Amino acid sequence: MKKRTFLKNLALSGLAGSASFQALAKTVDAYAHIPAEKLASDEGFWRKIRDGYRLKPDYINLENGYYCFIPKEILESYIETIREINFQGSWYFRTVQWDNKDKAAARLAEMFGGSPDEIAITRNATESLDIIISGYPWQKGDEAIFAHQDYGSIKNMFELASRRYGIINKIVDIPNHPKSDEEIVKIYENAITSKTKLIMVSHMINITGQILPVKKICEMAHKHGVEVMLDGAHCIAHFDFKIDELGCDYYACSLHKWLSVPLGAGLLYTKKEKINQIWPLMAPYELDHTNIKNLNHTGTHPVATDLAVNYAIDYYNKIGPKRKEERLRYLQRYWSDQVRNMPGIVLNTPKDPARSCGIANVGIKGMDPSVMAKTLLEKHRIYTVGIEYAGVNGCRITPNIYTTPEELDTFVKALMEMTKA
Repeated sequence: MKKRTFLKNLALSGLAGSASFQALAKTVDAYAHIPAEKLASDEGFWRKIRDGYRLKPDYINLENGYYCFIPKEILESYIETIREINFQGSWYFRTVQWDNKDKAAARLAEMFGGSPDEIAITRNATESLDIIISGYPWQKGDEAIFAHQDYGSIKNMFELASRRYGIINKIVDIPNHPKSDEEIVKIYENAITSKTKLIMVSHMINITGQILPVKKICEMAHKHGVEVMLDGAHCIAHFDFKIDELGCDYYACSLHKWLSVPLGAGLLYTKKEKINQIWPLMAPYELDHTNIKNLNHTGTHPVATDLAVNYAIDYYNKIGPKRKEERLRYLQRYWSDQVRNMPGIVLNTPKDPARSCGIANVGIKGMDPSVMAKTLLEKHRIYTVGIEYAGVNGCRITPNIYTTPEELDTFVKALMEMTKA
């Protein structure tokens, strides 16, 4: 293939031609007959997947929630794309960059829900949410609802909107161990008044891993004429769902997390009929697009990351959405079930398997979370993050598909020692 035409086709070619991906495909295909629930604990399979990751020997990494670094099957193609774009230079930017970005966005829509003209590639979930909050057609006295447990900088964006537009922010509390979906739905419903315009809900609460009944919340809110924006920063490629089946008006995600796209890619879904009511955060080259392009202009940016979305989707598809979901849930329950009733231990994540997946939060009574995280790293060579925020005191534990039960056994043993200290 001529160099001049290489990147014209790159957005659709994906990983299929790389040697590492062909090896991955053979591995996965050999286990295709095993149901996802059973494969979740088949360490022979997952050790072969682990071989695709370059892992630091310094510590056991249980902090994948911030950034799920890239397996070699994606990384090799991404680096080659950077080289090729550097070779093509301005020609690429002035010819095919937008077509290729559109194709990547269309693949995201096909994979995760929504139509291509409702999905934009942003830089991260924060930017996606800020686009909606800053561009919403607020009037003085309008009300917004969100939770204490939501992401800090997004709550601050609502505060900026309050200062700028005179809106009123109403903040609710979500229990770590709800009795039912209805309990959570009622918390949001009780905060609604005739002035409420927008509710932000975490699809998965980032500090505990609790999955909220967002579809039921959306149905309730719409009965009151209120729009819903979902913060799904941790959800896409973590567990299997379709955005447009949730009933939300807006959805945001960071693709560098569980989809393992290189840093610099996020997703924004805006329901088609809502697009034109949102003011762009940055003006596009051409004003007044009738689709999502009106909202996600960022100027010259790392276009190789846009193309790497394709590689990440190929990898995710080959692993299999249900296989990955079952593996992550299995790993979380592997360690959390062992310590849930342990004296001195506090689990800040619901026991019901449907209310969580790979992320959970655990604390030790009487121990500051920062001390807990420091002890885990310095004494037990386990890296995680301490959280003391919105009624949650503990360390967030986020394994990835490459994590082994033996590593989690080491973590459980460390907790046992620390509770006796």
